[in-house]
Amino acid sequence: MLKIEPRGYESEFWKYFSPVMALLLTGATAGLIFALMGRPPGLTVYTFLVTPLINTGGFEALVVKAAPLIMMGVGLSLAYKANVWNIGTDGQFTIGAICGGGVALALPDAPALVVFPLVLLAGMIGGALNGGLVAWLRIKFNANEILTSLMFAYISQYLLVYLVTGPWRDPMGFGFPQTAMFSDEALAPKLVENTNVHLGILLAPLIAVALWFMLDKSLLGFQFRVLGQATRAAKFAGFSENKLVWIAMLISGGLAGLAGVFEVTGTLGQLTTNISPGYGYTAIIVAFL
Repeated sequence: MLKIEPRGYESEFWKYFSPVMALLLTGATAGLIFALMGRPPGLTVYTFLVTPLINTGGFEALVVKAAPLIMMGVGLSLAYKANVWNIGTDGQFTIGAICGGGVALALPDAPALVVFPLVLLAGMIGGALNGGLVAWLRIKFNANEILTSLMFAYISQYLLVYLVTGPWRDPMGFGFPQTAMFSDEALAPKLVENTNVHLGILLAPLIAVALWFMLDKSLLGFQFRVLGQATRAAKFAGFSENKLVWIAMLISGGLAGLAGVFEVTGTLGQLTTNISPGYGYTAIIVAFL
């Protein structure tokens, strides 16, 4: 009889081959589903998984969408390592966009060297405050952060709808639920002219590397990992669980807010009722990957 037992050590082969195997199984499963639907499996899988990588417009869209997912995903992975279950990054993304967008609208004539850093800072602070409120509720009232962070996501969305249909609505927008366009100085610098490839795409992998270094090479990262793997051991070692919860939520919320700012300044150029196609929930999957 077959029996599954833990290996007891990390396999170097499966460490690198398991993502490849996951991709192969994804393609095979997708092909099977399309075949059952009466579609040519090879062509459909190629269209979905390969064409975006070799088509100029598709590749541009891919990297633009990847930037916020990377920022949010690495922040979430940091929190999850410490057993802090932030599920509301979509709300922190939205709050960051609102705060950054509010600064852009308030300073339409400011130079780029002034307004754009303020827009980024406001977005990060907005997302971090949202995450910090979740941390405070957990520490003060032992409120489950899964529920509170998720509920704040709905509050953030309704706040956005209120602003773009009410006090921030563009008076020249023919009644559409949107703000005025941001000034050119408040927009994210483009890395490639006449495209949406913006500065955030370059910044996202740098953030990922910085957080990996912090998590893997620093004392703070060691504390996160110990807290996530053995809470009692972390307490015996003198690590403050409350402090680590605060830091994890502030970082993950701040990065989600930064992603929201780059989405509205790098691709949309204004606030609308729908600025996130579900980035926050997709980022949860990215974090686990």
